[in-house]
Amino acid sequence: MKVTTDSCLFGSLLPASSAKNVLDIGTGTGLLSLIYAQKNPNTVIDAIELEETAATQAKENVMASPWSSNIQIINADVKTYLFKKKYDFIFSNPPFYENELKGNDEGKNKAHHDRGLKIDDLFLIVKNNLQPNGRFCFLFPYKRNNEIKELINRHHLHLSKYYCISQSTQHDFFRIVIEGGLQQNGINEIAIEQLSIKDEKGNYTKAFTHLLQDYYLNF
Repeated sequence: MKVTTDSCLFGSLLPASSAKNVLDIGTGTGLLSLIYAQKNPNTVIDAIELEETAATQAKENVMASPWSSNIQIINADVKTYLFKKKYDFIFSNPPFYENELKGNDEGKNKAHHDRGLKIDDLFLIVKNNLQPNGRFCFLFPYKRNNEIKELINRHHLHLSKYYCISQSTQHDFFRIVIEGGLQQNGINEIAIEQLSIKDEKGNYTKAFTHLLQDYYLNF
């Protein structure tokens, strides 16, 4: 399975919860759904992926895992797919590079550039497919922080937690993870946490190691 540090860290930050019906938007090779199922073995996950090759690999990865009965891979466009239920929890590691230069690999273009799925589309999908008291969690590039806050307000969504992530203690933030819902859920202030992947010596930080120890074999 193709994995990235971003995805593994994001997966480790997805909450353990009582959510029964879960939606993974743009599942890629299925990594996040597998991490979430490991953490929440009673959940049922619909994992939707537009790119056929990635969806095929996701199905193979799921079938080879202990959580094959928990996860359904859907090869479809999330913008046009008609879901049959509302979800308790929606998560996504969406395309990052809207309006930036694209390469020659069309599959990677679809995965990494949101020509097809913009962040604005993502929040609209949440509004249409999330239970009234449901929650969402997304990973975004930090450089789009202000834009994301504006879109959150425009769609009348509510944030509850905000992670600011840096590659090391010597670097600026490069990723954010946001949690929220359609309602405030009794939370008046947003909890903000900072996390560095590596320390000043280039070693993984204790916080990062603690988060990933259940998913990395050699920690």
